[in-house]
Amino acid sequence: MSYHDREDVVVSRDCPAVTIPYGSPVTIEAGCMATITQRLGGSFTVLVEGNLYRIEGTDADALGQEAAEEEIFVPELPLSEKTIEEAAWTVLADVFDPEIPVDIVNLGLVYKCAVSQKDKESYHIRMDMTLTAPGCGMGTMIADEARLKLLSIQGVDEVEVDLVWDPPWSREMMSESARLQLGML
Repeated sequence: MSYHDREDVVVSRDCPAVTIPYGSPVTIEAGCMATITQRLGGSFTVLVEGNLYRIEGTDADALGQEAAEEEIFVPELPLSEKTIEEAAWTVLADVFDPEIPVDIVNLGLVYKCAVSQKDKESYHIRMDMTLTAPGCGMGTMIADEARLKLLSIQGVDEVEVDLVWDPPWSREMMSESARLQLGML
């Protein structure tokens, strides 16, 4: 969503939100004016009275938008560690930092995504990820969103997402397309 795609809306009902970048839960009151600045990965970043907030897609109706529906991601069949891993990278590309319009894969935040088979049709994913800054209050929320997206893959019934700080993230970890999109080339 570019600057020109911003949309001003009136919040139609009290709406749960999270402050950016601190990650504190708040309620945006009905009747407030909000500007939708980003809608990526099924959530919204809104500007209200000079402050940024993240609103989950399940509360999109409060912004006059379509509510997000939970989807099951069906990997290529037959299920295997390889097809589950490919599906994992696909769904992780739909997880965004609410301040940066680039997904966590292209930002270089995902360090490891390992799949192991538990039994004939059941898989476990272990993911290590980092953040662009250790003090980011949104870290737990981003990790939780990654975990939920990974659990949406058919056959995956257990996911561990660990926030790690070694090696420290740097802009060199970003994909070329991410650096280009953010004007860093």
